[in-house]
Amino acid sequence: MRRIDEQYLQTPFYGSRRLAHHFGVNRKQMQRLMRVMGLEAIYPKPRTTQVCPNHRKYPYLLRHVEINRCDQVWSTDITYVPMRCGFLYLTAVIDWHSRYVLSWELSNSLESSFCVVALERALAGGRRPEIFNTDQGVQFTSQTFTQRLESRGIAISMDGKGRALDNVFVERLWRSVKYEEVYPKAYETGWDAETSLGKYFRFYNEERLHQSLDYRPPAEVYGKKGGARKRQCG
Repeated sequence: MRRIDEQYLQTPFYGSRRLAHHFGVNRKQMQRLMRVMGLEAIYPKPRTTQVCPNHRKYPYLLRHVEINRCDQVWSTDITYVPMRCGFLYLTAVIDWHSRYVLSWELSNSLESSFCVVALERALAGGRRPEIFNTDQGVQFTSQTFTQRLESRGIAISMDGKGRALDNVFVERLWRSVKYEEVYPKAYETGWDAETSLGKYFRFYNEERLHQSLDYRPPAEVYGKKGGARKRQCG
C-alpha cells in the first residue's frame, strides 16, 4: 500500500489496470487495495473526498485571483499516511501566500471532528483569512465546519468536483510531506507518526527554504515564530 501511494503521486491518472500491470499483481487484488486506500484514477491524490448530497456546496472563488498577501486565502485538505502496519489520515490548514502550515491533525478515521479541531487551532492564533478554500468533502461541507467560518465573516470557497488543482498549494504540501518525511520514515505506530510529523512541520515552517518564496522559510514570510498548532499528547 505504501508503494502504491508513492506511485500514485507520480501517476495519478493510473487506474487499477495500469497499477496492477506496474506492480505485476492481479487486478482484483489491486482494486481491493485501492478501495481500502480510497484511491481512484484521474484524481491527483487519494480519494479521501466523500461528498454528502444534502450538504450545501459553495462556489469556487479563486479562479484568476492573484494571491499576493498573507491571510488572503487559507485552505485545508486530507491525505492518506501509510505506516508499517495500517494507516492514518492527516489534515492541515495552510496559508496560500506564505505556504505556512497553521495547524495539522492526525486521525484513524475520516470523521469530520479532526478537521474541525485543525480549523479551530488555526483560528486560535488570532488571525483569520479573507477566504477559506476546501474541496467538497463531507468533512468540510458539514454545518459544524462551515458555521465556524461564516460566524467569523470568512468567505467559503470550494473546489469544483474532481478539480484537485483548485487547491494546488495543499497538493504541493502533501507531496513535500510524503517524499521528505512520510516515505523515508515508515512509522511503526501512530505515536511515532505524530511525533515525527510534529518535528517535520516545525522544520517546514521555520527552516525549509522555498524557491517560490525567494528561498525564505514560510514562517519568515508569514511573520510568525513557532511551529504549526497541534494538540499535545499524553
